[in-house]
Amino acid sequence: MTRVGLVLEGGGLRGVYTAGVLEYFLKNNIHLPYVAAVSAGACNAASYISKQSGRNKAVTVDYASHPEYISMKRLFKNGELFNMDLIFNEIPNKHNLFDYDTFHQSNQQFHIGTTDCYTGETIYYEKNELGPDLNKILRASCSLPMISPIVEHDQRPLLDGGISDPIPIEKSIQDGNDKHVVILTQCEGYEKKPVKNGKWLIRRKYRDYPGLLDIIERRADLYNRSLRQVLQLEREGKAFVFRPNDLCGVGRTERRKEKLQLLYDHGLEQASQKCDELTSFLETCKVY
Repeated sequence: MTRVGLVLEGGGLRGVYTAGVLEYFLKNNIHLPYVAAVSAGACNAASYISKQSGRNKAVTVDYASHPEYISMKRLFKNGELFNMDLIFNEIPNKHNLFDYDTFHQSNQQFHIGTTDCYTGETIYYEKNELGPDLNKILRASCSLPMISPIVEHDQRPLLDGGISDPIPIEKSIQDGNDKHVVILTQCEGYEKKPVKNGKWLIRRKYRDYPGLLDIIERRADLYNRSLRQVLQLEREGKAFVFRPNDLCGVGRTERRKEKLQLLYDHGLEQASQKCDELTSFLETCKVY
């Protein structure tokens, strides 16, 4: 039997596009057996696996304009642009409850990518080994350099998984999947450019983490290589790729609800339009 993996890119608030696509999956009972995701993609995947329709929209589109969600004051004071306690503790445990039981009882594999700051390597955590540390690892996977504190876990200093493995297609391949459903958060033709500004500040802040500095220096090459791999698999009929046609003006730290709603709706509508193609692709995999 052909094995299929769901591969999710990050992208900060651009991830509302992914949320829209996954919302269509949930509403149409498309439950892929394997997920590899980083950063915002991992957060979206968690609510997909817990089968909570509407939750990804509620905790991103509806919360992004919250005065405590993104704060420059907090960045200057605590080195944290996003309120990570709000996002990874208060929201799932108090305000918009995450269904931990359904999540952990699911037979779907879920691999969350993080970056080890000492070595620069990608460290993946599978949901069945996380237990009560799920939100901690999701937080680590979403912690971008310069705007988020390092997360310590099992004596590893961790940051955003998208630094070292921006599109986790190779992880899906290594884990034995023959075909892949990939959700990107950049438009067709996008190519990442090397970081030119602020290098001295990055080197100064992370001078004790040579692996992190090395991987940040090579991040554009890593991203573009992964993207080329996805495109090659798409040409070969081994990958079914979703990508936005228009980002609707949404960037990584977008707060305006109307723009986020447009991009979310775009993902939902695009998934609907490509339903027949996706169904044909998945039928060759016999996965749902």
